[in-house]
Amino acid sequence: MAIDFSSLSGNPRLLIEAELKPVQGTRFQPTGFPDLGAAEYSSPDGSMRMILVESAQSMANRLEAVCWDEVADGWVEALKGLPVIKVKDKSGKSLTNSVLEAHRINSPYILESKDKTVFDMLKTELAHMEEGRVDIRKLAATLLKLDTNAILHGVFLAKKELAGGRLRLPRALSAFIEAEDVKVASSGGVKLDHVKPGKGDEGKTAKEGFGNVPFARDEYVSPKITAYFNLDLAQIRAFGLGENVDNLLITISLFKILRFLETGLRLRTACDLEPVKINIKRPKDFQLPDLKTLAAELPGLIEAVADEGRFNEPRVLEMTYEK
Repeated sequence: MAIDFSSLSGNPRLLIEAELKPVQGTRFQPTGFPDLGAAEYSSPDGSMRMILVESAQSMANRLEAVCWDEVADGWVEALKGLPVIKVKDKSGKSLTNSVLEAHRINSPYILESKDKTVFDMLKTELAHMEEGRVDIRKLAATLLKLDTNAILHGVFLAKKELAGGRLRLPRALSAFIEAEDVKVASSGGVKLDHVKPGKGDEGKTAKEGFGNVPFARDEYVSPKITAYFNLDLAQIRAFGLGENVDNLLITISLFKILRFLETGLRLRTACDLEPVKINIKRPKDFQLPDLKTLAAELPGLIEAVADEGRFNEPRVLEMTYEK
């Protein structure tokens, strides 16, 4: 099935929901936060207990992780040819890259290194924004050239040397997972010390790793777990980068979503999910292509944008991190 981009024309958002369930059993372990634990809250009408299974921040990372081949240290096959910044250490060993690094292109390993390759390129491209309004279109074109993924992920170039630290784009593709009408499934266990079940040598305790340590554990059950995906089509069009770029960014986003649903739903040891049904919420008439179709379309779209001179050459920009 070909991708029907025309059905998205005039629509500000593409909204997709995926119904999920545990791969085995009924329990799942939600994400947790320091000093908070699981993020529980009430539904808007107060009728149900809700829980955040995966946050927007974590989902952004997961949507990118499924695009990267860790063994080959490069894009998965369908995305090869996209620009990316790869950072090596002084010995030439791979250190990180702009797809997986916590702050993407704003990573200190990219912008704080003695190697100013990327910093100088950004400063040259964006130097005219030191004063006045930030030219979002120029910023997007620069990101497309060096690190296309950053347009979808969002970016905040906080360094004052780059337009006073005002260069930022919100995420064009965002996602999160919620569960509704949840109930706690309490359990527990014990860390066993077969040598000395009580205190260890010289009276050392569990803090040092000795002795038997019983613990409680809370997991959850829910009749409905949903992954929500929001692609901001209006934001993509507002960059003014042309039809080929718009179609490429939309296709990359759909590829990320479907590949995550197929390969990335083992969120934690006790949270392994699978999709039951995928629903297009808006626009209703959009037909979601399958993953195979998206993978087949991407190489042609990537080269069409490259032929317009939109990408940096070489597309894999390598730099060295030195303190």
